Amino acid sequence: MEKKKNHNKRRTFVKGAVLAGCGSMLPRLVKAQSDSGRGSKKSLRIAHITDVHLSSDNNAPARFNACIDKIKERKIDFFLNGGDSIMAADGKDIGREQVSEMWDLWKTSRNRFSEYEMYSCLGNHDMWWAAPDKVDPMYGKGYAMQQLGMPSTFYSFDKKDWHFIVLDSNVDGGGALGNKQMQWLSDDLAKLPKGTPVLIMSHYPILSASTHTVGGNHKDSLQVTKILYKHPDKRIHCIGGHVHLFDTVVYNNVHYYCNGAMSGYWWGNGDEDSAQKYWYHETPPGYTIIELFEDGAMENHYHPHQF
Repeated sequence: MEKKKNHNKRRTFVKGAVLAGCGSMLPRLVKAQSDSGRGSKKSLRIAHITDVHLSSDNNAPARFNACIDKIKERKIDFFLNGGDSIMAADGKDIGREQVSEMWDLWKTSRNRFSEYEMYSCLGNHDMWWAAPDKVDPMYGKGYAMQQLGMPSTFYSFDKKDWHFIVLDSNVDGGGALGNKQMQWLSDDLAKLPKGTPVLIMSHYPILSASTHTVGGNHKDSLQVTKILYKHPDKRIHCIGGHVHLFDTVVYNNVHYYCNGAMSGYWWGNGDEDSAQKYWYHETPPGYTIIELFEDGAMENHYHPHQF
């Protein structure tokens, strides 16, 4: 299967690596990341799920649904979905039926929490590039966006006093925004009033400690961080996934959270580098609950799951 082929390549690349910024004890993982909003009133509670990698393998749909049921108990306001919603539509040997099956599984699971809004970004594995031609209705980003209910490949919206920006990391071969989107990001931030709190979601991490060992950081992180640096009057936070690892980086007063993966080791048992069963290196499978506060503070709590 394409999944196993991709795993083998990745294992070869990361063999012997040591995860930066993440311990192996679950209590520390849950509470390690926080830009505390103590003293300020809570504004929103959000679930950030990323790298679900849904397929029929390893009983993944039932395990994902169990996670969703746990998240719903936390009384969240809405979901942010960080991409790679399905296992891998991007493999060159993946056929139409396989892609359709994975998205049908996603739709079935999504119906279990359809009462919640969900804002998604595209993951690198969500697009079917092996379609017969580019006019095929299932080809590329357009079809993936339809399955996820996305208005555009990148967009922004407002909830209460917070501004949310959803980026497309899949430009210029992956891990980049491209010139058009970079200018859009600059313009979108520039039009915000002074003091606006901002949460930016991308699939690839814009800045991460873990990517120094396994790769997967935004290739244009220098340009993106320079744009964010121009807005010290706004409290900016960034969340990402992609590398299935968990860490926090603070750079020029911007917090960057790499929030693991719902699927952990792609719903599999793991390998010789897994600290425990289902883990990718020292990061367990999990989801993140984000608390946003009126003063622009954010608390980012990663919750490992056992499903």
